[in-house]
Amino acid sequence: MTLIKAKSPRAEVAYSLVCDLQQRFVDGLSKIGDKFGNGKPFVPMEWLRDDGKHGGGIRFMATDNTIFNRASVNISHVQYDDDETKKLSSASAISTIIHPDNPLAPSVHIHISWTEMKDGCGYWRVMADLNPSNQCDADKELFVEKLRQAAPKQYDEAAVQGDAYFYIPVLERHRGVTHFYLENYFSDDFNLDLDLAKTVGEAAIDTYCDILSFALETRTLSTDAERNQQLDYHTLYFFQVLTLDRGTTSGLLVHDQNDFGILASLPSVINRSLLASWVQKMPPPQDQLLHNILACLPATDICLVEDDSKRALANCLRQHYIMYPEAIDLQARGNVIPSTVNNHR
Repeated sequence: MTLIKAKSPRAEVAYSLVCDLQQRFVDGLSKIGDKFGNGKPFVPMEWLRDDGKHGGGIRFMATDNTIFNRASVNISHVQYDDDETKKLSSASAISTIIHPDNPLAPSVHIHISWTEMKDGCGYWRVMADLNPSNQCDADKELFVEKLRQAAPKQYDEAAVQGDAYFYIPVLERHRGVTHFYLENYFSDDFNLDLDLAKTVGEAAIDTYCDILSFALETRTLSTDAERNQQLDYHTLYFFQVLTLDRGTTSGLLVHDQNDFGILASLPSVINRSLLASWVQKMPPPQDQLLHNILACLPATDICLVEDDSKRALANCLRQHYIMYPEAIDLQARGNVIPSTVNNHR
């Protein structure tokens, strides 16, 4: 069944943008896979919101495990033009995470979305962050330089908000090495804002593809210590996404029709013992949340995060925040807290 799209001209343009960015990234990553991997393609997977009546999306998943630990490039378009009870008119987004297999190549997360309300108000959310397990200063400097060029007026504020959002208080560290985050961003000129979202998205995608390609070409040998550091970092990434990330939690609370897509950012393998060691650091009731997360995983020190675990994790998070709605206040935030869940009510 084909998804039904929003009637708004702005929503149509925003959806076209995220589709173009998705194709740009999949094309770039596929070329890298052809050059350095086994050439296996990214595979499209569709999901529908209420059988397509209220939209849906498509994600491209990597199948080349010689290059990618896990990689997903998702777009979604949700609309409620037929439902007068909803505040939200539509939301169009690209959300992507790439975890390379090579521990000397960084991960990246990019999210760009346009949200439009039925009262005519609308805003952008623009995120791009570089997440290495073994830091390379040159990669960080290049990523910062290109994003600063793409958004010279907004960069400093975006970096401040990004560092706030991706800070992990109980571990006293950030998730990545550089974070760009504009929340609830809009001006009086939609076309100007659209150009900003496009420019930042293209800069993040192209720069990451350059960084990944260079890393795979020049950093071909890794040590056991670097592999272990990657495993520990993937555990930290898993922890941050499931206990702090508002976007993940909001997506799971809004509906249960794209759980695998929402949790596609999770690395494929984590250190369960390390994750368990952080329970005692967590404030209540988040200590119980982490305890329940651990119960969703295989009872091995080094454990795979596969579909059965993802299904259990999605239900675990939903149940936790239904039981403890106030715990949302303990999640990550920039200067503005997005009202994603309320928008869908």
